[in-house]
Amino acid sequence: MRDLSFQGNHAIDDYTLASAIATTRSSAFARLWWLRWAHLGEKKYLNETEFRRDVLRLLLLFRRSGYVNVVVDTLVRRTAKDVFITFKIQEGEPVRLTRLDIAGADSLFDIPQLKKDLPLQVEGPFSRLRLQASADTILARLYNRGFPYAQVLRNFDQDDAALSAEATLEVVAGPRMRIGEVAILGLERVDTSTIRSLLRVKPNDQFRRNMLYRTQRDLYALGVFRSVSVLLEDSLAPAAPGDSLVRVVVHVREGPGHRVFGGVGYGTIDCLRVQSGWSAYNFLGGVRSLDLTGSVSKIGVGVPTDLGFTNNVCKSLRADSTSDTLNYSLGLTLRQPTFLSPRHTARVGVFAERRSEYKTYMRQAVGFNPAVTINARRDVPVTVGYVYTLGRTIAAAAVYCSVFNVCDSLDQALLAKARPFAALTLTGVRSSLNSILDPTSGGLATVGLMYASRWVGSDTLYEFSRVEAEVSRYHSLGRRSVFGWRLRAGRIFPARQIALAGQSVRFVPPDQRFYGGGPNSVRGYPRNGLGPRVYVSDSLIVTGGDSTFFNVQAAPTGGSSVVVLNTELRLATPIFPDRMRVALFVDAGQVWVQNVEGYDVRGVRITPGVGLRFTTPLGPVRVDAAYNGYESEPGPLYYQDNTDGSLTKIPDLVYQPVRPPGFWRRIAVQFSVGQAF
Repeated sequence: MRDLSFQGNHAIDDYTLASAIATTRSSAFARLWWLRWAHLGEKKYLNETEFRRDVLRLLLLFRRSGYVNVVVDTLVRRTAKDVFITFKIQEGEPVRLTRLDIAGADSLFDIPQLKKDLPLQVEGPFSRLRLQASADTILARLYNRGFPYAQVLRNFDQDDAALSAEATLEVVAGPRMRIGEVAILGLERVDTSTIRSLLRVKPNDQFRRNMLYRTQRDLYALGVFRSVSVLLEDSLAPAAPGDSLVRVVVHVREGPGHRVFGGVGYGTIDCLRVQSGWSAYNFLGGVRSLDLTGSVSKIGVGVPTDLGFTNNVCKSLRADSTSDTLNYSLGLTLRQPTFLSPRHTARVGVFAERRSEYKTYMRQAVGFNPAVTINARRDVPVTVGYVYTLGRTIAAAAVYCSVFNVCDSLDQALLAKARPFAALTLTGVRSSLNSILDPTSGGLATVGLMYASRWVGSDTLYEFSRVEAEVSRYHSLGRRSVFGWRLRAGRIFPARQIALAGQSVRFVPPDQRFYGGGPNSVRGYPRNGLGPRVYVSDSLIVTGGDSTFFNVQAAPTGGSSVVVLNTELRLATPIFPDRMRVALFVDAGQVWVQNVEGYDVRGVRITPGVGLRFTTPLGPVRVDAAYNGYESEPGPLYYQDNTDGSLTKIPDLVYQPVRPPGFWRRIAVQFSVGQAF
């Protein structure tokens, strides 16, 4: 089978029609001439009997969808080795639904509003499939209002000659029930009382089926159980007459008490990296968990494992002068699923880290971070936390000089000195996503607040407030197409001005400032490449009265405000439509700096692009190519003398690198795992 197509269908899409028949076309590798040479695809052969039955299958599908006068014809073209089949469809006018009645539910629902919510609509095609879906919609609402034994009877009268139909959905609600006994089966090491306190279904609560699903999800999330089922014991038989209680059975199967994991990877700004961890479940009882995690990156380019990989596999790190040493992280976290109340959870962790952010800063610190999540298993969990670290942050000398007017090496060493940093944090999340790795519907809203001050234990140099919000939404367009957008905005408010180098400045440490650009931001810019920057040269040639600078490197300064807007349309590809999608996107954003006079506001940058998404068990792997039509960001230029380390600002000069001409030189390619948002 070389090709299979449909013509004339409008009410039902090609994907649904192809799924309803037995005849299928060969895979792309066996079908397309420019892929057949690989001999990797599966060949499908025409079964004449099933092909004739497929005509009947399509007729039945259309008639059940309301198109009783449909005509299905076939066009078959044969060659010596191949068959090309086209189903030619004349749908005709559909049977229209002229009346829809819902009986027996006047006291339970707002009937006019309920009718608007149903898949089957008056004046639309009368589809028996939509009639069934409408009955299921009403049933789901009844189950969540305390009627576990409800039924919805379907009746319709269809006049094919007049192309009209009337339908009735009769609701038999049955008795409203409450939860009686809740039995928990299958526990071995875990304490029964602890699990019972976590259940969303409690004795004497009104029955709601969605609470059974949420209970199952919550117990899975503990990581203790291999399997969980939450069901009505008498789900297959109605309750006894007069009985108003139902029995719920929670059946669990415990998993192993410990888990060890590890992985090796590669990243353009991490080079080779290794991570591993160990988890203990039901640690000291109470379904607590203890997690020990660690990671090391920059293997092959960072001291003491420098193998010269910057000359080959990790060439992108040549331009990163932030750190030439290994990055590492080590953390130990204890999680308590019930804290003061079954609805709240708590965790406390201790950690040590050394991390360098590409071209911006290096942070080395040790600390601890307790936190409590209020209403952890509700729709809007709020986390209140505290973080205390003792460490230091080192940024490029030109950044200190340009942003904070601290150009003396001794004063800069003072800023890079180890200091305590402490902050209170507040985070709220509202999620309705249908998938964490690859969402196609729903949305996510996150708001985060941070307050750092001497009143909570922070050094007087680190006093500021930080607010950041992010909203994203996803809209399904057909079976495989998705339109999504995300808006991220943030602002930093320094608490007060402090004296540095004899001047009053508003200091925010480089590791807390906002940065933009990269695979999850404005994709037309490299990581941290969006927004203000300074330039540093360590090579100077003076000819007469002219100075020529060489080896000029950019150093992003970060900012105190950021706005990023992403929009993306993801479409299925003709080749491997279940595994690969193409994305059309437009990103916009900017990072701004606040100085004494106010904001140095520069124009928002807009970069359109296209990308590919490949579905894997770990999430989508993506390649994006974005067009950046802007010139490089201008900024002050500094000359750094490598002999004594002195830094000199070139007066009356705003440096702006000249971008090479040509369309392809303005394309930024980003590679990453996971969707951009």
